[in-house]
Formats: sequence, C-alpha cells, structure tokens
Amino acid sequence: MQRRHLIALAALACSTLTALSSHAQAPDWKKVRIGVEGAYPPFSEVGPDGKLKGFEIDYALALCAEMKAECTLVQQDFDGLIPALQARKIDAIIASMSITDERKKAIAFSKAYYNTPARFAAKADAKLDISAAGMKGKKIGVQRATIHEKFAADQFKQSEIVRYATQDQAYLDLKSGRIDATVADSVAIDTGFLKTAGGKGYAFVGPAFDDVKYFGTGSGVGMRKADEKALGKKFNDAIAALRANGTFKKLNDKYFEYDVSPKQ
Repeated sequence: MQRRHLIALAALACSTLTALSSHAQAPDWKKVRIGVEGAYPPFSEVGPDGKLKGFEIDYALALCAEMKAECTLVQQDFDGLIPALQARKIDAIIASMSITDERKKAIAFSKAYYNTPARFAAKADAKLDISAAGMKGKKIGVQRATIHEKFAADQFKQSEIVRYATQDQAYLDLKSGRIDATVADSVAIDTGFLKTAGGKGYAFVGPAFDDVKYFGTGSGVGMRKADEKALGKKFNDAIAALRANGTFKKLNDKYFEYDVSPKQ
C-alpha cells in the first residue's frame, strides 16, 4: 500500500512539473521577433540613414502596436527567412511572402494583408513577346526562393532563368544588359524601379499574372505551425483592426497610388 502511494505521489509530481514546464514555455507574445528583408522597395528597404523603412516596415510596427507587443525587426535575406523561422531565430515573417500551398506545407500564415499581381519589366523599346515561345533563349532575372522564380522556371522552360539574392540585383543586371527582362511583384517593379531615376527607359511588358497556383492568395504573416493558434490569432485580429480603423488605408495611400488590399 505504501509503495503504491509513493508511486501515485511520484506520478502526480511528474504531472505537475510537466504542466508547469509547459506553462512556462508557452509564450505570451508580448515580445515578437519579426523577420523582414530590407531590400524590396517600396515594401522594405534600408534608407540613407541605415534605418529600415517602407510599407511593410510601417505595417509591421502598426500590427505590433495593435497587439501591444514589443517587436524587434530582424533583417534577413529573403531565401533565409523560412529557415530562420524554423530555427527559432525569428517568430514571424513580414516580407511580401505569398500564401501558397507549397509554403503552407512548411509554415503557417495569417490572413492576407495585401495582394498584387506579377509583371515583367524590360527596356521600353525591347518589343518582347512575353510567352514561352516569345522568350525562348532570353534571360529572365528573378529573386531566389520567390513565387516569381517558381513561375518563371515552370512557364518559361526555354528561357535562361537567372537567380539573384535580391530584386535590386536583378534591376542592376537588367540595366547592364546581362538579362533581357525581370519578373517580380508589379508594385515592387513600378515603385521600386520604374518610377526611380534608374528605371528611366524601362517599362512593363506583357500582361499581369495572378494564377493562384503560383502566386497564392496574397501576402501574409508567416509563422511556425505550432504558433498558429495563439500568435496567428493575434496577427489576424490586428490585421482586421488596422483595416477597420483606417490605418491600412493610410499606409496604402502613403506608399501606393492604387489599392493593394486583398480582394476577400
């Protein structure tokens, strides 16, 4: 009887310690580390003063204020964001990361907070035919690990796909003639390149692309699947609140001449 009583006490103690440990490890999300790129204007970039700026930087900070969370922005190359998330170096991703079925196999997402199509850009007088046959033998620049890389590789198999760490590097090679065209988010190309001094003489070519198979349902906040229930709810509630209180529209109008909100 005494032995059985001791075993029961040991089991209870173990159970209590496990519960306490679990409670201690469960984050309250008062502090959140957010991975951002910092090389994708006008969404995120590093200004002349060395500070991060852009639509998604302002939006991330607005989300954190709504969540009453202390946030740290962690700059990371785009192709390193998901690995950093999985390695627990960051807690969330706000970096124009489109919600696709392929990515959802690895991470969870909030609801979409913006959605814009993809387009090609090239020299204004290039007269390119943006089709698989028309781009045969042409060099297309894309940013690594993006939906645009996947799209170009699948749909333009007769073209040479040239991959870059950042979209800015693709623009530089486009201007130097090392590639014939680049494909990226239409807003990023328009505001981050075509409307700048460096984009003079370049233009959109071909149609807009928004096939859900490649481009998903918009950009959302990425997070670990284990954190989706608690952290995901906080982000979703904050996203809804910023739409309702006019903060999203204010930021939209600050950076864009058109509505980038997801159509949902």
